[in-house]
Amino acid sequence: MKESLSRIIILTKRDFKEILRDPLSLIFTIGMPLLLEILFYFIFHGLTSQFEMRYLAPGIVVFAQSFISLFVGLLIAIDRSTSFLTRLYVSKARSYEFIFSYALSMIPIIFVQSLLFFLVGGLIDPSIFSINMVFAMLISLVTSLLFIALGILLGSLCNEKAIGGISSIVIAGQSVLSGMWFPTEGLNEGMITFMNVLPFRNATQLAQNTMNGINDMYKDFLIPLIIVLSYTIVSFIVAIAVFKRKMKST
Repeated sequence: MKESLSRIIILTKRDFKEILRDPLSLIFTIGMPLLLEILFYFIFHGLTSQFEMRYLAPGIVVFAQSFISLFVGLLIAIDRSTSFLTRLYVSKARSYEFIFSYALSMIPIIFVQSLLFFLVGGLIDPSIFSINMVFAMLISLVTSLLFIALGILLGSLCNEKAIGGISSIVIAGQSVLSGMWFPTEGLNEGMITFMNVLPFRNATQLAQNTMNGINDMYKDFLIPLIIVLSYTIVSFIVAIAVFKRKMKST
């Protein structure tokens, strides 16, 4: 157990150093959603409550996390195309140790994202500064695991040329199927049901409901949490299995 933990820590440090070697991607991952948060608030907040900062800030936090899927997926795909993983495959490291190290290396970025977006949102609209904002930040760490898991899975399946296009499906899914950019009241029941069984809308609602206070613990918190965690756990399990198979075939 101690040896496994030690290997995870060593691999996590290495992965984080690799992330820092690509500052342009980091700037894009953090800067573009932040710009959208500011622009959308000042353009639309007077037109609909969806773009009030109490909904927009947590929504943008989760939306920005979808870019992490591309980020971590690309990191894994590049590692797979080089001799780095080939050398590690002959070591005692196991597939879950690789997966957990990639996941842990993304947590600092997720934390900076969440903190920055909430702080900027609070500077624009100080009314969102509350204990609920702290809870929403903690919940955002949970929702981030979903996108990290999806990114790891896609990075394990795709090569570095294909990962960009495939990962954009996750970004598009979070953008279109989360309901954060448009009111969902006018949609038909079939579309609403489709959105509700996928993790994207549930992740957004989980952050937004935590931010604005939970009226119905079962409907507003437990159901979205269960759905998000279910997709996350399944994605991690499949990613570990796929990664292990790739290791054996190398």
